[in-house]
Amino acid sequence: MNAPAPRPFPALLHAQRVWDTELPSFDPATAPPAPVPLFHTWFADAVAAGQPEPHAMTLATADADGLPDVRTLLLHGADERGFHFASHATSAKGHQLAARPYAALGFYWPSLGRQVRVRGPVLRCTPAESHADLHARSTGALAAALTGAQSEVVESVDTLHRAADAAWERARAEPNAEAPTWTRYVVEPTEAEFFQGDARRRHIRLRYRRTESDTGTGTQTGTWTRELLWP
Repeated sequence: MNAPAPRPFPALLHAQRVWDTELPSFDPATAPPAPVPLFHTWFADAVAAGQPEPHAMTLATADADGLPDVRTLLLHGADERGFHFASHATSAKGHQLAARPYAALGFYWPSLGRQVRVRGPVLRCTPAESHADLHARSTGALAAALTGAQSEVVESVDTLHRAADAAWERARAEPNAEAPTWTRYVVEPTEAEFFQGDARRRHIRLRYRRTESDTGTGTQTGTWTRELLWP
């Protein structure tokens, strides 16, 4: 029996539906004065709703020519300092952040019709924090950090597999193994936007903007202005 012919891409694309479920409401008047507490609440809501990988986020940086670059990675923390993630300082994003220490983050939780966008300068955390970050995670995360040289060319899949297998063995045998270039970063938000989708397209967009900020010290100061935006 012949398999059905695949649908043309435009037809397949336009047949997709958005938000075929009841979405939560969001009253921006009840939002806290700073963005991180609201992020904590929305993250907990996403977990409770069964959103897969709610800690996955997009990270946007700029390359040496000022052109945008983006990838998906995991959030490692969100506190009074900002939003934390980690990577090798020698990776493409590590080099980009060293030259242009500014980034944007994006979270999307479709089960709730919610997005969060964050922008701000990026700081490198201390070596001790980076070491603790790596060893607070799984054996697989340590093995990945020990595998090859992130973002560099690898000659074949076989080479990748051999290096990965060796890294797994080392991670199991040496759970405190060092990955010298592993670096924890923190995005200090100067802007954070919370988007609540609505099936009738009456989307709510609440933006926080930092004023009188003193970034670059590892601790955020200043006040937040809240603004309601047209969708």
